[in-house]
Amino acid sequence: MVVPPWLSVPPPGYGGLEQVVAGLVDALVERGHRVTLFGAGEGHGTTASFVSTIADLQYDRLGEALPELAHLAHVNHLIGPSDFDVIHDHTTIGPLVAGRRAVPTVASVHGNPVGEYGTVLSDTDRGVGLVAISHAQRRLNPRLPWVGTVHNALDIAGIPNKSTPADHGPVLWLARFSPDKGPDIAIRACRTAGLPLVLAGKCNEPAERRYYDEVIRPMLDDDVTVVLDADRTAALRLLVDARCLVMPIQWEEPFGMVMLEAMATGTPVVALNRGAVPELVRPGVTGLTRERAAELPGALRAATELDPAACVAHVAENFSTARMAADYEAVYLRFTAAVTVPGGMRGPTRVALR
Repeated sequence: MVVPPWLSVPPPGYGGLEQVVAGLVDALVERGHRVTLFGAGEGHGTTASFVSTIADLQYDRLGEALPELAHLAHVNHLIGPSDFDVIHDHTTIGPLVAGRRAVPTVASVHGNPVGEYGTVLSDTDRGVGLVAISHAQRRLNPRLPWVGTVHNALDIAGIPNKSTPADHGPVLWLARFSPDKGPDIAIRACRTAGLPLVLAGKCNEPAERRYYDEVIRPMLDDDVTVVLDADRTAALRLLVDARCLVMPIQWEEPFGMVMLEAMATGTPVVALNRGAVPELVRPGVTGLTRERAAELPGALRAATELDPAACVAHVAENFSTARMAADYEAVYLRFTAAVTVPGGMRGPTRVALR
């Protein structure tokens, strides 16, 4: 299992990819697999064996290419067919360099596979199969060498949840400060609905700070509480206390782990119906979806009519880490049986798998 060198697994706060990988690793070990996690830093919180390629996490260099390339070069030097049956890569650049490995690589795509990222993925090396994290994501670029679609999952053990609706709680927006995430729309929708709003945002990268200072800060008033860079414990408490999570997304969200986290705490989701939202939220049961921002205020007021227990059950039944591990295991088995890697170690050339 190869993760980027930016954050620990699991992460202390923001880090959906790392949270997913932590759950996947532990579930695969529970199924009897021997898993080695390649990352950065000095520690981790999973049941896998851990190999660090560099002593310090590289978060302060997030966005640069060289730290990830150096990390992957170390990984490629450390793996071999006598040690591993399959590599599962979660990095951005991994699909470009995985063709050097004498072991088949499955690569999960965690962003939208269009634009520059789509160009990178279109040059995926032989011996590499891409896995989508939602059907919506896969539809954005169906010509890529997809070998499966596996939804992300959440280990709900230990996650607090509420037994009754928080009908007096605030609306919660929990995301990174970006126009794609629609915090400005959340403010307008809550003001129209006459409801208080908590903006709990990741705001530690230059673009995020600039957007917050230039666009969001001038919109703030007494009806909006701002929480910057909350850790995971604080974020879960905000979710439990919220009447609903608002997701006024302005892009084709490839997944949206925060929706699972909200529902796992018993908090319904109110979202614009884009990206993977229809695959995660059951309208009228675990949340309310709308087509236009103007429809959000009414949905925010109505969200407390939904049953918290139904939200929790939906995540447990459909997005468990055990289910995710079983689905990935099936992808690993199909792919390794159907792919050629350098040296002709495996059977026929890559075939399209579903």
